[in-house]
Amino acid sequence: MTRIVTRPYPFRDAERMHQGGVHPVMARLYAARGLLDLKELTSDLTALIPPPGLLHIDVAAVFLADAIAEKRKLVIVADYDCDGATACAIALRGLRAMGAIVDFIVPNRFEYGYGLTPEIVALAVREKSPDIIVTVDNGIASIDGVAEANRRGIDVVVTDHHLPADTLPAARVIVNPNQPDCGFPSKNLAGVGVMFYVLLALRAEMRKRGIFDAQTQPKLDTLLDLVALGTVADVVKLDANNRILVAQGLKRMRAGRMHAGIAALFRAAGREARRASPFDLGFALGPRLNAAGRLSDMSLGIECLTTDDEGRAWAIAQQLDEINRERRTIEADMQETALLLLDSFDPQNKTTISVFDASWHQGVIGIVASRLKDKFYRPTITFADAGDGWIKGSGRSIAGFHLRDALDLVSKHAPTLIDKFGGHAMAAGLTIRADALDAFTQAFEAVGKDWLNQNQLERVIETDGPLESAYFTTQFIELMEAQVWGQGFAPPLFCDEFRVINQRILKERHLKLTLEKDGVNYDAIWFGHIDSLPNRARVAYRLDANEFNGRTRVQLLVEHAEATE
Repeated sequence: MTRIVTRPYPFRDAERMHQGGVHPVMARLYAARGLLDLKELTSDLTALIPPPGLLHIDVAAVFLADAIAEKRKLVIVADYDCDGATACAIALRGLRAMGAIVDFIVPNRFEYGYGLTPEIVALAVREKSPDIIVTVDNGIASIDGVAEANRRGIDVVVTDHHLPADTLPAARVIVNPNQPDCGFPSKNLAGVGVMFYVLLALRAEMRKRGIFDAQTQPKLDTLLDLVALGTVADVVKLDANNRILVAQGLKRMRAGRMHAGIAALFRAAGREARRASPFDLGFALGPRLNAAGRLSDMSLGIECLTTDDEGRAWAIAQQLDEINRERRTIEADMQETALLLLDSFDPQNKTTISVFDASWHQGVIGIVASRLKDKFYRPTITFADAGDGWIKGSGRSIAGFHLRDALDLVSKHAPTLIDKFGGHAMAAGLTIRADALDAFTQAFEAVGKDWLNQNQLERVIETDGPLESAYFTTQFIELMEAQVWGQGFAPPLFCDEFRVINQRILKERHLKLTLEKDGVNYDAIWFGHIDSLPNRARVAYRLDANEFNGRTRVQLLVEHAEATE
């Protein structure tokens, strides 16, 4: 079941912002999202939380500055998703600009799994001979890998944002806003954001040593297009600090001041960089980079982000686009199989989904979990064969069900069930024995039954209520698009009652509508939906400026509709 609700908002706060010069609807939108201070709307870099707030970042800066001075070789160990790839790219670009000798290695997810493992340390030694390993977007759970590096006399600097377990790795230094005792006000930095902060602190340390001054220091703001991409693609909460990083990156893209690889990815995705939005980063550029890590090798994605050769960047972007098409085909087949396997799924009696098929592709199970979670609105884990009697699972969750904590509880109740696991509230991964699937399914379902009530298992679509007719304009759309919306700062979604004047199916996949309110007709489209609407409907929609034949018209993008009582 799906229910439309209107977000409450403190009227006084909205009124205060309106009197401070904010557009009345925007004031209402901000207040409903808990933004109360106009200072939080700034996108100035000067408003970023200063780096010293991150625990041990000063130690990391001194250690890296010494390493550069001593010409020690640094090797970045990256994660194989978009956040990991962008974090690796800014680490390579930023450290080289400061004079470091630096290379990188990215684990193949099928051979080595996730993070800094003892096997990756051995591979790095064989192929790259590091004096120091720097992890980006991983490492906080790599206890064995760090121990192996230490045994070989290699120092490890961990930069990560994932939640730590009870024991931390014995690294030389750890920078992670989520580690115990770190008082950094934003816990929501992505891996790329943490690495960007480390570079800021390192540059400040090198200024202190007289290596650079304000004129000669490397310009780290040139990295913000990469920071914005990784932050949005990793679906971290866009709090005030993250919104600054993303807004600055988007500003650079719109002005055409972006890296060759980002420009090439826009072109490959058929999107316009001059109108770059968080949606483009999350749904057009991010998936093309992620496809490399899912189906082949993320070093291709990292090369795309580190080359300054436009021809090479374009060649790689086309390759990534091709891999992404292949990923879509694989995903569609897997989804079809999953729906057959779940044919008898009873949402009345089940709070979770665990599903496995031997033919599934390890790199794509996370996306399929996400699609199934959207369809059934249940915490979902999809498993693929990992060889030697093991299966790997990737999970996606719903509001109110912390997936990593749920897996932690399963492993506490049945210590031998899960081999390893990690992740966040909304996404996590794990490895179990193939013959333990039934036992895991039951244990996971038991946590679901314990934690989730029927209300939480009902999808709620939060809207911003009705929109006055005067604001169905391209000017108002531009005003909304000037702000950074995303995870934890939801894009505006309005809800009104309309009369359905006309409806037809477009390309066998979408519902094209003419809706009427207060005597005015509106064009609307409901993508991926073909069931017709009743004559009167309550519609949750976004506003979109649709350019066609040189004319720009407002159209409504329908998210959900229900018959009015």
